[in-house]
Amino acid sequence: MSSEKPVLIREDGLRHDGRKPDQLRPIRMEVGVLSNADGSAIVEYGGTKVIVAVYGPREVHPKHLTLPDRALIRCRYHMAPFSTIDRKSPVPSRREIELSKVIREALEATIFTELYPRTTIDVFIEVLQADGGTRTAGLTAASLAVADAGIPMRDLVAAVAVGKVDGVLVLDIDEVEDEFGEADMPIAMMPSLNQVVLLQLNGVLSRDEFKKAIELARKGIDEIYRLEKEALTKKYLKYPETV
Repeated sequence: MSSEKPVLIREDGLRHDGRKPDQLRPIRMEVGVLSNADGSAIVEYGGTKVIVAVYGPREVHPKHLTLPDRALIRCRYHMAPFSTIDRKSPVPSRREIELSKVIREALEATIFTELYPRTTIDVFIEVLQADGGTRTAGLTAASLAVADAGIPMRDLVAAVAVGKVDGVLVLDIDEVEDEFGEADMPIAMMPSLNQVVLLQLNGVLSRDEFKKAIELARKGIDEIYRLEKEALTKKYLKYPETV
Protein backbone atom coordinates (compact mmCIF):
# COMPACT_ATOMS: atom_id res chain seq x y z
CA MET A 1 0.00 0.00 0.00
CA SER A 2 1.26 3.51 -0.82
CA SER A 3 2.65 5.50 2.09
CA GLU A 4 1.06 8.70 0.72
CA LYS A 5 -2.13 9.46 2.63
CA PRO A 6 -5.21 9.32 0.39
CA VAL A 7 -8.24 11.58 0.71
CA LEU A 8 -10.37 9.78 3.30
CA ILE A 9 -13.22 12.31 3.62
CA ARG A 10 -14.14 14.02 0.36
CA GLU A 11 -15.30 17.60 0.01
CA ASP A 12 -18.91 16.40 -0.29
CA GLY A 13 -18.64 14.74 3.15
CA LEU A 14 -18.57 11.19 1.79
CA ARG A 15 -15.79 8.71 2.43
CA HIS A 16 -13.16 7.65 -0.09
CA ASP A 17 -15.35 4.74 -1.28
CA GLY A 18 -18.50 6.88 -1.55
CA ARG A 19 -20.11 5.75 1.72
CA LYS A 20 -21.69 8.08 4.25
CA PRO A 21 -19.92 8.19 7.65
CA ASP A 22 -22.64 6.02 9.25
CA GLN A 23 -22.94 3.52 6.39
CA LEU A 24 -21.88 -0.14 6.48
CA ARG A 25 -20.16 -1.82 3.58
CA PRO A 26 -22.27 -4.33 1.62
CA ILE A 27 -22.62 -7.39 3.89
CA ARG A 28 -23.29 -10.99 2.86
CA MET A 29 -23.85 -13.94 5.21
CA GLU A 30 -24.57 -17.61 4.68
CA VAL A 31 -24.64 -20.53 7.12
CA GLY A 32 -24.18 -24.26 6.53
CA VAL A 33 -21.55 -23.79 3.82
CA LEU A 34 -19.29 -26.72 4.87
CA SER A 35 -20.82 -30.18 4.90
CA ASN A 36 -18.04 -31.75 7.01
CA ALA A 37 -18.36 -29.29 9.91
CA ASP A 38 -20.99 -29.37 12.66
CA GLY A 39 -21.62 -25.69 11.98
CA SER A 40 -20.23 -23.23 9.45
CA ALA A 41 -20.70 -19.76 8.07
CA ILE A 42 -19.21 -17.36 5.56
CA VAL A 43 -19.40 -13.61 6.11
CA GLU A 44 -18.35 -10.77 3.85
CA TYR A 45 -17.94 -7.15 4.98
CA GLY A 46 -17.20 -5.46 1.67
CA GLY A 47 -13.87 -6.86 0.46
CA THR A 48 -13.25 -8.80 3.69
CA LYS A 49 -14.24 -12.45 3.40
CA VAL A 50 -14.15 -14.90 6.33
CA ILE A 51 -15.21 -18.54 6.60
CA VAL A 52 -15.67 -20.37 9.91
CA ALA A 53 -16.03 -24.05 10.80
CA VAL A 54 -17.22 -25.28 14.21
CA TYR A 55 -16.76 -28.83 15.52
CA GLY A 56 -18.31 -30.13 18.72
CA PRO A 57 -19.15 -30.49 21.44
CA ARG A 58 -16.81 -33.48 21.16
CA GLU A 59 -14.24 -35.43 23.18
CA VAL A 60 -11.19 -33.46 24.30
CA HIS A 61 -7.75 -34.41 23.00
CA PRO A 62 -5.36 -34.36 24.77
CA LYS A 63 -7.43 -35.43 27.77
CA HIS A 64 -5.51 -33.43 30.38
CA LEU A 65 -7.09 -30.24 28.93
CA THR A 66 -10.57 -31.47 29.93
CA LEU A 67 -12.59 -29.12 32.16
CA PRO A 68 -14.85 -30.98 34.63
CA ASP A 69 -17.57 -28.31 34.84
CA ARG A 70 -17.82 -26.86 31.34
CA ALA A 71 -16.85 -27.18 27.72
CA LEU A 72 -13.40 -26.07 26.59
CA ILE A 73 -13.59 -23.57 23.74
CA ARG A 74 -10.64 -23.58 21.39
CA CYS A 75 -10.44 -20.90 18.74
CA ARG A 76 -7.99 -20.43 15.89
CA TYR A 77 -8.02 -17.19 13.91
CA HIS A 78 -5.86 -17.49 10.80
CA MET A 79 -5.24 -15.31 7.76
CA ALA A 80 -4.69 -17.31 4.58
CA PRO A 81 -1.35 -16.57 2.86
CA PHE A 82 -3.28 -15.20 -0.14
CA SER A 83 -5.62 -12.99 1.93
CA THR A 84 -3.47 -9.85 1.69
CA ILE A 85 -1.69 -8.00 -1.14
CA ASP A 86 1.69 -9.12 0.15
CA ARG A 87 1.88 -12.88 0.64
CA LYS A 88 1.55 -13.64 4.34
CA SER A 89 3.64 -16.25 6.11
CA PRO A 90 1.55 -19.35 6.97
CA VAL A 91 3.14 -19.38 10.44
CA PRO A 92 0.74 -17.92 13.06
CA SER A 93 1.71 -14.33 13.84
CA ARG A 94 1.54 -12.64 17.25
CA ARG A 95 -1.56 -10.76 16.01
CA GLU A 96 -3.30 -14.00 15.00
CA ILE A 97 -2.56 -15.57 18.38
CA GLU A 98 -3.89 -12.45 20.15
CA LEU A 99 -7.09 -12.33 18.05
CA SER A 100 -7.68 -16.05 18.60
CA LYS A 101 -7.70 -15.32 22.34
CA VAL A 102 -9.89 -12.20 22.02
CA ILE A 103 -12.49 -13.98 19.88
CA ARG A 104 -12.48 -17.06 22.15
CA GLU A 105 -13.17 -14.92 25.21
CA ALA A 106 -16.05 -13.19 23.41
CA LEU A 107 -17.57 -16.55 22.45
CA GLU A 108 -17.17 -17.88 26.02
CA ALA A 109 -19.41 -15.04 27.17
CA THR A 110 -22.28 -16.18 24.95
CA ILE A 111 -22.09 -20.01 24.82
CA PHE A 112 -23.71 -22.09 27.59
CA THR A 113 -20.48 -24.03 28.17
CA GLU A 114 -21.76 -25.48 31.45
CA LEU A 115 -24.18 -27.68 29.50
CA TYR A 116 -21.29 -29.66 27.98
CA PRO A 117 -18.72 -30.52 30.67
CA ARG A 118 -15.64 -32.52 29.69
CA THR A 119 -16.00 -31.66 25.99
CA THR A 120 -14.44 -29.23 23.53
CA ILE A 121 -15.92 -26.85 20.99
CA ASP A 122 -13.39 -26.06 18.27
CA VAL A 123 -13.78 -22.89 16.20
CA PHE A 124 -11.65 -22.39 13.09
CA ILE A 125 -11.71 -18.90 11.56
CA GLU A 126 -10.07 -18.49 8.17
CA VAL A 127 -9.69 -15.05 6.61
CA LEU A 128 -9.86 -15.59 2.86
CA GLN A 129 -9.54 -11.93 1.89
CA ALA A 130 -8.59 -9.01 4.14
CA ASP A 131 -9.83 -5.46 3.59
CA GLY A 132 -10.19 -4.20 7.16
CA GLY A 133 -12.45 -5.44 9.95
CA THR A 134 -11.26 -9.06 9.87
CA ARG A 135 -11.69 -9.57 13.63
CA THR A 136 -15.24 -8.21 13.63
CA ALA A 137 -16.26 -10.18 10.53
CA GLY A 138 -14.54 -13.25 12.01
CA LEU A 139 -16.36 -12.98 15.33
CA THR A 140 -19.71 -12.42 13.61
CA ALA A 141 -19.10 -15.46 11.38
CA ALA A 142 -18.00 -17.55 14.39
CA SER A 143 -21.21 -16.70 16.24
CA LEU A 144 -23.27 -17.74 13.23
CA ALA A 145 -21.33 -21.00 12.85
CA VAL A 146 -21.84 -21.85 16.54
CA ALA A 147 -25.57 -21.22 16.13
CA ASP A 148 -25.56 -23.35 12.97
CA ALA A 149 -23.98 -26.19 15.00
CA GLY A 150 -27.02 -26.09 17.31
CA ILE A 151 -24.99 -25.11 20.36
CA PRO A 152 -27.13 -23.14 22.87
CA MET A 153 -26.16 -19.48 23.16
CA ARG A 154 -27.33 -16.54 25.25
CA ASP A 155 -27.52 -14.49 22.06
CA LEU A 156 -25.82 -14.09 18.71
CA VAL A 157 -22.76 -11.85 18.63
CA ALA A 158 -22.66 -8.99 16.12
CA ALA A 159 -19.46 -7.02 15.66
CA VAL A 160 -18.25 -3.95 13.78
CA ALA A 161 -15.41 -1.42 13.96
CA VAL A 162 -15.81 2.34 14.27
CA GLY A 163 -12.92 4.53 13.21
CA LYS A 164 -11.91 8.17 13.17
CA VAL A 165 -10.60 9.45 9.84
CA ASP A 166 -9.72 13.08 9.18
CA GLY A 167 -11.45 13.90 12.48
CA VAL A 168 -14.75 12.23 11.45
CA LEU A 169 -16.22 9.15 13.15
CA VAL A 170 -17.04 6.49 10.56
CA LEU A 171 -18.72 3.08 10.72
CA ASP A 172 -17.21 -0.21 9.48
CA ILE A 173 -13.75 0.96 8.44
CA ASP A 174 -11.92 -0.68 5.56
CA GLU A 175 -8.19 -1.30 5.15
CA VAL A 176 -7.39 2.18 3.82
CA GLU A 177 -9.23 3.90 6.67
CA ASP A 178 -7.59 1.59 9.21
CA GLU A 179 -4.15 2.30 7.76
CA PHE A 180 -4.42 6.09 7.57
CA GLY A 181 -7.08 6.91 10.18
CA GLU A 182 -6.52 8.26 13.68
CA ALA A 183 -8.45 5.60 15.62
CA ASP A 184 -9.95 2.14 15.26
CA MET A 185 -12.44 0.73 17.78
CA PRO A 186 -13.74 -2.83 17.21
CA ILE A 187 -16.81 -3.61 19.30
CA ALA A 188 -18.99 -6.71 19.61
CA MET A 189 -22.28 -7.12 21.44
CA MET A 190 -25.03 -9.53 22.30
CA PRO A 191 -27.66 -7.05 21.08
CA SER A 192 -30.83 -8.43 22.67
CA LEU A 193 -29.08 -8.48 26.07
CA ASN A 194 -27.38 -5.12 25.48
CA GLN A 195 -24.06 -6.60 26.61
CA VAL A 196 -20.61 -5.83 25.18
CA VAL A 197 -18.36 -8.89 24.75
CA LEU A 198 -15.46 -7.20 22.96
CA LEU A 199 -14.21 -3.63 23.01
CA GLN A 200 -10.76 -2.53 21.88
CA LEU A 201 -9.39 0.88 20.96
CA ASN A 202 -6.33 1.60 18.86
CA GLY A 203 -5.69 5.35 18.77
CA VAL A 204 -7.17 8.18 20.80
CA LEU A 205 -10.78 9.33 21.18
CA SER A 206 -12.08 12.08 23.44
CA ARG A 207 -14.75 11.19 26.01
CA ASP A 208 -17.44 12.72 23.77
CA GLU A 209 -16.10 10.96 20.66
CA PHE A 210 -16.07 7.65 22.54
CA LYS A 211 -19.75 8.01 23.47
CA LYS A 212 -20.66 8.91 19.88
CA ALA A 213 -18.57 5.99 18.58
CA ILE A 214 -20.49 3.58 20.82
CA GLU A 215 -23.80 4.96 19.49
CA LEU A 216 -22.57 4.65 15.91
CA ALA A 217 -21.38 1.09 16.51
CA ARG A 218 -24.75 0.14 18.02
CA LYS A 219 -26.48 1.38 14.87
CA GLY A 220 -24.30 -0.92 12.74
CA ILE A 221 -24.55 -3.83 15.17
CA ASP A 222 -28.36 -3.72 15.08
CA GLU A 223 -28.28 -3.99 11.27
CA ILE A 224 -25.70 -6.81 11.35
CA TYR A 225 -27.80 -8.63 13.98
CA ARG A 226 -30.83 -8.41 11.68
CA LEU A 227 -28.79 -9.89 8.81
CA GLU A 228 -27.56 -12.72 11.06
CA LYS A 229 -31.10 -13.70 11.97
CA GLU A 230 -32.10 -13.54 8.30
CA ALA A 231 -29.22 -15.87 7.35
CA LEU A 232 -30.26 -18.43 9.96
CA THR A 233 -33.94 -18.08 9.07
CA LYS A 234 -33.16 -18.66 5.39
CA LYS A 235 -31.64 -22.06 6.20
CA TYR A 236 -33.86 -23.32 8.99
CA LEU A 237 -37.34 -21.97 8.32
CA LYS A 238 -39.21 -23.12 5.26
CA TYR A 239 -42.04 -20.86 4.24
CA PRO A 240 -44.97 -22.20 2.17
CA GLU A 241 -45.01 -21.11 -1.42
CA THR A 242 -47.38 -18.27 -2.13
CA VAL A 243 -50.13 -18.92 -4.63
